[in-house]
Amino acid sequence: MTDTDPGRGGTDRGKATPGRGERIFRGLTSGSGLLVVAAIAAIGLFLLVQAVPSLLADNANFLTSPVFDTRDPANLNFGIRDLLVVTLLSSLFALVLAMPIALGIALFLTQYAPKRVARPFAYVIDLLAAVPSIIYGLWGIAVLAPALLPIATFLRDDLGWFFLFAPGNLPVLTGTIFTGGVVLAVMILPIITAVTREVFSQAPRFHIEAAQALGATRWEVIRMAVLPYGRSGYIAGSMLGLGRALGETIAVLIVIRAATTPSGFSLFDGGYTFASLIASAASEFSQPLPTGAYIAAGLVLFVLTFVVNAIARVVAGGKVNG
Repeated sequence: MTDTDPGRGGTDRGKATPGRGERIFRGLTSGSGLLVVAAIAAIGLFLLVQAVPSLLADNANFLTSPVFDTRDPANLNFGIRDLLVVTLLSSLFALVLAMPIALGIALFLTQYAPKRVARPFAYVIDLLAAVPSIIYGLWGIAVLAPALLPIATFLRDDLGWFFLFAPGNLPVLTGTIFTGGVVLAVMILPIITAVTREVFSQAPRFHIEAAQALGATRWEVIRMAVLPYGRSGYIAGSMLGLGRALGETIAVLIVIRAATTPSGFSLFDGGYTFASLIASAASEFSQPLPTGAYIAAGLVLFVLTFVVNAIARVVAGGKVNG
């Protein structure tokens, strides 16, 4: 019998016993993960507790009413219909604009551009993420909106039969969801590009070399080796950008004008997103019930981000390569 025989009380020398440092590190990492989960749960619980009294006092349908009136605490009438429409329209429009551009930039930097060009070019793209939101807002309303006016006029006049380009609830074509979506697209472009670029750059070399050895062209190599590997990372980066667009506040508040009539699901509508509405009324948070109405809107935005991430995990196949 060997000294590892259980009958002789020996120990299995083939198994390494975790040291004290490893146990401490494991405890710290596990505790950090649990702390994040607990913090998210605490935020959700706080929002729910603060929102319930106002929801019970609401005299309108919270989900379908386009009115958000909290001026009279004894007669609350608020709903999230228009907030949801403007938030989703502006964010999804920004995502539709940013995703193909980010994909093209990432492929150019990783598959076509020489390193001496790719590095400074990538640095310039990443710098867009460092520009403050208020600068984007001022640029969007003062420079971009007038520049987009001919395009907006063409879309409304020639393609107005399509509901997205139908005349909106604003008398002008500046300061609309259309303009706000373009600004948001510029803001989320560096996030999507950075994640996609890093994933594409880590595509297995032996896959690429095998495709080249078989005589594949550059585009065929990208289509057969790079894109399949980086698909989930590209989707994950896009969802990060969508999360940024959904929660953007100052730039949207400056660019998209308020409207006096309900939204008609047109890109030429105006109005508030969840974040911009809460920010615009932050100075009036002095009474519990009106404040709770805005917290209820924040709760919906909180849940919406989880829904977006869940959809991203399903589309990406439950994992992210890279």
